Amino acid sequence: MKNNSDKICVITGGTSGIGAAAARQLAHLGFSVIIVGRNRKKGLNHIKKIKYSDPDVQVDFLHADLSSQNQIRKIAKEFADRYSRLDLLINNAGAYYAKREISVDGLEMTFALNHMSYFLLTNLLLDQLKASVSGRIIVVSSGAHEGGRINFEDLQSEHNYNRNQVYAQSKLANLLFTYALARRLEGTRVTANALHPGSVATNIGANNNWLKTRLRNLIKPGMISPDEGAKTVVYLATSPDVEGVTGKYFYNCKIINSSEESYDEVCREKLWLLSEKLAGLS
Repeated sequence: MKNNSDKICVITGGTSGIGAAAARQLAHLGFSVIIVGRNRKKGLNHIKKIKYSDPDVQVDFLHADLSSQNQIRKIAKEFADRYSRLDLLINNAGAYYAKREISVDGLEMTFALNHMSYFLLTNLLLDQLKASVSGRIIVVSSGAHEGGRINFEDLQSEHNYNRNQVYAQSKLANLLFTYALARRLEGTRVTANALHPGSVATNIGANNNWLKTRLRNLIKPGMISPDEGAKTVVYLATSPDVEGVTGKYFYNCKIINSSEESYDEVCREKLWLLSEKLAGLS
């Protein structure tokens, strides 16, 4: 049932995997969905697929490589020029890099895409979110955060690049960001929550080795489909049960505890201030 016809949603990484599934489901629920992705052709093809089963859905596309802060600023301006408010922001884009790579801004790519894109885009769209009757921010983290530590001495992994640790650090950063953001939004009508989608058979890691990624999805036990992985995203986007709920971590549509490190307030504030500096928002 389309009961969200007046609501506007932006979802990053919405051209494949969890993001594509969530974008499709939310469009069919009546949201006006703006997909953000770095592959224009892929994005437009996904919009065609969504519209094929329901020509009346409202779906748009913003083109950006979210590892670039200039491109994040570009799409934030494009959105603000076209829309006066934003009801739902889903920070979902992410990647896993087998080898250390550097973004155009000189940041390690996992950190740039998995954390800094969430931090910068959210801050740039806060005015539009606050203009909503009930703005919701959803951050797609991962259970991998439990193995993460924020290494402030080597945040860009220049001296010791371990792909699993770097990824876990970025997912822990997602939670630290969400909790810090929720505190800063107290007294507003905007909420911020994070989630673990489960072990989802997506293309993450395919940039390193697509065959290995395909085999992982086929043989690793407990893998679920992107549609199943999007379940908690859609729940947080639509359920009246979470109206006013903020600063929480969800799995299977239920609140759970995240790691002990994710509740470290000193680490949380230090990362926020450093992220502000790296994003030029200080």
